[in-house]
Amino acid sequence: MPIRKLYRLFSFFVILIFFLQPVLAQRKIISGVVKDSHSEESIPFASVSFKSTTMGKLTDSSGSFTFYFNEWPSDTLEITCVGYQPFLYVINKNRDSILLSINMERGTFNEGAQLKVKVNKGLLVWRKIVENKPNNDRYRFDNFSYELYNKLELDLKNINFEKFGKLKPLKSITDLINQNIDTSEGLRYLPAYLTEAISDYYYQKTPKKRREIIKAANTNGVKNESVLKLLGGMDQVVNVYNNFIPVFDKQFVSPASENGDYYYNYQVIDTQLIANNRYFHLVFTPRRKGGDTFEGDCWVHVGTFAIQRMNLRLGKEANVNFVENLSLIQEYKMIDDSTWFLSKDKFVIDLSPAGKDRPGFIGRKTTTYRNIVVNDSSVITELNKNKIQEEIITLPGAAEKEKSFWTVARHEPLSKTESGIIKMIDTLTNAPVFQKFTKTMAFIGTGYLDVGNFQLGPWMNWITSNGWEGFRVRFDFGTNKHFDKRFRFHTYLAYGFGDKKLKGMGELFYLPNKDPRTYLYASFTNDLDWGQNYYGEISQDNVFALAVRKKGIAVKNIKVNEKRFEFFKEVIPWMSNLVAVTHKSYLPLRNLIPLDSFKATGNNKPLTNFEVSVRFRFAYLERFLESHFYRTSLGSIYPIGEINISRGFAGVFRSNYSYTKVSASVSDYFKIPPFGNVSWYVYGGKTFGTLPYTLLDIAPGNEMYYYNKYAFNMMNRWEFIHDQYAGANIEHNIGNGIFRLFPKLRFRQFWTAKVLIGSLSEKNKELNFKQGHSFQTLDGKPYLELGTGVDNIFRVFRIDFIWRVLPTTLTRVNDKNFGVFGSFRVAF
Repeated sequence: MPIRKLYRLFSFFVILIFFLQPVLAQRKIISGVVKDSHSEESIPFASVSFKSTTMGKLTDSSGSFTFYFNEWPSDTLEITCVGYQPFLYVINKNRDSILLSINMERGTFNEGAQLKVKVNKGLLVWRKIVENKPNNDRYRFDNFSYELYNKLELDLKNINFEKFGKLKPLKSITDLINQNIDTSEGLRYLPAYLTEAISDYYYQKTPKKRREIIKAANTNGVKNESVLKLLGGMDQVVNVYNNFIPVFDKQFVSPASENGDYYYNYQVIDTQLIANNRYFHLVFTPRRKGGDTFEGDCWVHVGTFAIQRMNLRLGKEANVNFVENLSLIQEYKMIDDSTWFLSKDKFVIDLSPAGKDRPGFIGRKTTTYRNIVVNDSSVITELNKNKIQEEIITLPGAAEKEKSFWTVARHEPLSKTESGIIKMIDTLTNAPVFQKFTKTMAFIGTGYLDVGNFQLGPWMNWITSNGWEGFRVRFDFGTNKHFDKRFRFHTYLAYGFGDKKLKGMGELFYLPNKDPRTYLYASFTNDLDWGQNYYGEISQDNVFALAVRKKGIAVKNIKVNEKRFEFFKEVIPWMSNLVAVTHKSYLPLRNLIPLDSFKATGNNKPLTNFEVSVRFRFAYLERFLESHFYRTSLGSIYPIGEINISRGFAGVFRSNYSYTKVSASVSDYFKIPPFGNVSWYVYGGKTFGTLPYTLLDIAPGNEMYYYNKYAFNMMNRWEFIHDQYAGANIEHNIGNGIFRLFPKLRFRQFWTAKVLIGSLSEKNKELNFKQGHSFQTLDGKPYLELGTGVDNIFRVFRIDFIWRVLPTTLTRVNDKNFGVFGSFRVAF
């Protein structure tokens, strides 16, 4: 090309750039993503417009938007979406490029969702969803498997570090936190914990089998396998296609329920094209206030009527305690041309136990699904390895994976904040001042204090008072897991300033194997008998019992000297056996038949027995939360049964009695949505032999005004004795019940019934019914208590109204057949 032509071409480009420069300089760009401020999930198809102009568009399916202008159309950007409060952003016109992350605060779905039409299209879409549930629910497949990634995060909210820092015990903790996070802004969130787990999950419909293999778990310091098992997907039962969706211990009506039109209003407010597929935007709101219902929206695929995305949240009128906000999001995707399967779960809960704007918690759980396989023989092959219906396997080294493993294995990378949480947790947990603080809080909450290799407490038993001992003090001392991994020793000494007697107990626990669980236990006790001990109830040997004991009832005291040995063995995962050998001597102290009223044979001692007993426990698929030595049952979806057989031998260690006892019980808890939940307990037993009252069945009574779930509250201790008996307890928690008419109260209704039928042989009556003592027997007649009451008063208190209905012919203590009892219950 000639030089002259090259020169002309160059001159042309120089002139073009010169004239275009002002235009390029004036190019304006604004882009961003619109998110839900609570769930932090993107909001698709929100309206983004410039106020007082015709310029605007919708966010795309990922919640993103971008505008290009030569000049800003106006100085205010407005974002609106059904279910959210409008958001206004004031534009600085001196800026040419703006990048936004917009968090939308929640509003109401009632605004903007009411369309006046002759035919309710929303109701038609809901009917189609229900009609097509058999074709879209993932549990339609004969079997399936997937890799599951679970991430859980816990944050503390509304923490005022200036106020806490002024408290001397908390100043050192506040200083430590200030060194690790930015607390310069008003509303503070303290990242507290983060865990993540990866597992392979397998499911078969008929016969039902489930199996989960936990391959990796990052628990940031928690070395508890029972906790690792809870991090998997076995307990994730949220399925929007079900008629009910669990929220803690309550069952909420699903918008896709077959009876959804009775509980929800439905409206279709939009139709959008996403990736060449058309979707309805369906909005739903509760028809009544205060019910167990959600509000929210979903995107429904036109044609298959499968749910592509479901957003659920609790309305302000929902009767759930301590929950300020709740978001539940499920997303589905096509794994082939017509098969929909769950791809993502997200659950965000904002807990405010002390009230709004007070310190509380924010919990986030995100679950993603990959490598989905349906109706494949490989799934059946893996499930055939199960020994029982459901198994959770934790692979060796699952909790010890390196950072490089997680970088590759995570389904989605950690955000900058999440990465910072892990670093901060490591800093805090290794700081001596934080360790001291958590130890102090644990002592206040549980009653136990670890000091090196030893343990003190519980503090609730240190000081109490009763009519026999007067002022009583007690000191407990034991070892912890740092002393020995398998052995635990515990003892206490108690002294009564009234009777001037020293009492005590010592016990040794040996745990050679956790799975299957096996342990040995030995104890020696020389103390007053405080009666039946029930988990979660106030015992009489407790500082809190001083203020709630019934007036005008004779206090009965008896001293027991007991030596006991136990051997426990889990034979199979759902059955355990316990063999116990016990030697007991009783000494009645007050208001009970005295020791010298009973004769002994030969060199034996009265009110002394030697017993060997066997307990068989059947609890299929029972789950446990384990500490190092002990474990707490989380229950089972099936009834739990027990059989006890005991044999007493006279002449062994001066035992005075030969006898046989047989007893059995079955208990269960189940939900009956939308009508609450029911718990029941059925039991019975028989004693063969002529025995003193200490060895007969003593009906469980309650001598305090604190309601006892497991006892007869209008019955006193030692009031009824039997050698054969049968009984049943039932409690139905209805939920709102009649209080749904007053939704702002948030009260809950329940009813209870407890019945006992018992009898006593003539020989045992002759031995135990002495003049001046008020034992009774039912003689085959039923004892019946009925109750109802109000629960959830100020969210934590419960009042029971109890009537002693039967029997009408026997003596009533204090001639009372009605009582009012209080209790403290924490429930969502």
